[in-house]
Amino acid sequence: MSTPAPAPATPATPAPASLADPRSVQFRQEREKQWRELELLVDRALRRGPRSLSEDELYRLPLLYRSAMASLSVARRTAMDRRLVAYLEALAARAYLVVYGSRRSTVGAVRRFLGETFPRDVRRLWPELALATLIFALAMVVAASLTSADPAWYYAFVPEQLAGERTPESTRDELREPLYARGDGLITFASFLFTHNARIGMLSFALGIAAGLPTALLVFLNGLILGAFFALHAEQGLLFAMLGWLLPHGIPEIAALLLCAAAGLHIGRALVWPGRLPVRAALAQAGRRGAGIVLGCILLFAVAGLVEGLFRQTIQDDWTRYGFAAFNLGWLGLWILYAGRQRPALELEGGHE
Repeated sequence: MSTPAPAPATPATPAPASLADPRSVQFRQEREKQWRELELLVDRALRRGPRSLSEDELYRLPLLYRSAMASLSVARRTAMDRRLVAYLEALAARAYLVVYGSRRSTVGAVRRFLGETFPRDVRRLWPELALATLIFALAMVVAASLTSADPAWYYAFVPEQLAGERTPESTRDELREPLYARGDGLITFASFLFTHNARIGMLSFALGIAAGLPTALLVFLNGLILGAFFALHAEQGLLFAMLGWLLPHGIPEIAALLLCAAAGLHIGRALVWPGRLPVRAALAQAGRRGAGIVLGCILLFAVAGLVEGLFRQTIQDDWTRYGFAAFNLGWLGLWILYAGRQRPALELEGGHE
């Protein structure tokens, strides 16, 4: 955070009663006690730091700040004495540094982003998220149906580097073995998965600038791959085992991929249908919101990489895997659906009067 310009040691003093407009005099007399109290708290906090304030004073500080902002708004609207307006402006500016500047630590900023900003922005993008999910699900159904009818379709949907040894010619044992294999170098594998998936997610977001069409196509292609894998394992009676292998890491991973795609579609919608805003302003707003969502998805990709590289490779029991998948679904759903719905009691919106 950049260092603000030095503020005066104390705000300008209100105009004397004998020289000020009578309305200003009455207005000041009714509220001056609170202004002075705010002055004292702000002076001490700026000199000694916010920790010098008691718990009761910390509670009073934002309330007094809000009252001062309301007084400033009234004074501006009613064209009161200029010295009174200048006094309140200086007081409000200095109080803002204490009320908000002291809160913006790195830990506080991260907590606010993850606990409020990210889940709220995700909920705002529910139409794009629903569309991305629908495209993904449709692709899975198409690929699973075609692969079940003719296994040759598997090669059209799954790239060779992803298929590995898993092909329609594989036996049941050959398909089952990777689902329970204990791999070496798990941390390296987790790092690779994180990097790969984060790259795909950011690409989905970036492609949104082309009206969202490439983003939709990328989502569809990923759905085709997963649908073909489902059909391949279902044909050998391994669907239950395959889902237990997939879901623990797949829930945060697929959720992050769909959220990145939703962010890309959000940019595409702003380009095609900006609403009441100019296209440039709509794109800037959608870009900021989408970039925040992609940033939050990086955490989900990291969780998915760790689960796939550590938990899934070391836990062999199907029901334990399903239990962990349910746990991931639970915390992710609660976070997205409920976090940030209510602001803290002391959170203010100063400066927007």
